[in-house]
Amino acid sequence: MVIQRWQTVFLFLATVLMVVFSLMPFASVTIDTEVVQLHPKDYPVYLVVNLLIAALLFISIFKYRNLKMQKKVTLLSVVLICCSAVTGGMLLYGPGAPKGAVELEWAGGIVLLLAALLFAIFAYRGISSDQRKLSSNDRIR
Repeated sequence: MVIQRWQTVFLFLATVLMVVFSLMPFASVTIDTEVVQLHPKDYPVYLVVNLLIAALLFISIFKYRNLKMQKKVTLLSVVLICCSAVTGGMLLYGPGAPKGAVELEWAGGIVLLLAALLFAIFAYRGISSDQRKLSSNDRIR
């Protein structure tokens, strides 16, 4: 029985997308006819959280021998990506938001964050599939 490790590819793609998201602008603000790009690096805590998510996804790649731990780390990453998206929304529209017209840049950062979330979910499903295959194979023995 050969187990396909597509989740490794998905985890790697999610890692790369989170790193690129940390470097690209995710919104623009128009203040007095001047357009300002907002980057995660403008908010140090937000940048650290996004790089932590990327590190967790990267660590999860190498936990393939312990599927239970890999599944937990991947699920934690999915939850943190959702928290990152909510935090980004709070940075744009919350109480400490910049004054002016805020526009999300769908061509840039937000799409990368959503794609990283999607790849992490695909990886989680692949890990669950591998667990089911291994447990059914162990019952046959």
